[in-house]
Amino acid sequence: MKASYVIVFIVGLTCGLACLPLFTGAAPQTAGGADPRQSGLPWGWLAFGFAGQALFTGRMLVQWIATEKRRKSVVPTLFWWLSLVGGIVMLVYFLRRGDPVGVIGQLFGAVVYARNLVLIRRRPPTASAES
Repeated sequence: MKASYVIVFIVGLTCGLACLPLFTGAAPQTAGGADPRQSGLPWGWLAFGFAGQALFTGRMLVQWIATEKRRKSVVPTLFWWLSLVGGIVMLVYFLRRGDPVGVIGQLFGAVVYARNLVLIRRRPPTASAES
């Protein structure tokens, strides 16, 4: 089985499991004991936030699998794409929530992820060993 199929499956499963409480009526608790559904956000926004977090977490799985396959530490291009897309989704979610800490954290990260993708695109084709 290709590693990309495994990654898609794991990210999908993570997202599905993370969103399960939203659709089953279970009331997950935050660290402060509050029900996140009482945040004033519609269900769709909570699912959107969970999906962004799943994408962002999936990047670590991509890096781990690539490293294990090559038996050396590597950062594949997909890592940066998942970082950028997951970070942007989370940025939109934090903007909607009005969470300035999350917004600042994701803004800085998005610049780093985009810059890495630009550098990867500019490098000569023969240097593409870690893609």
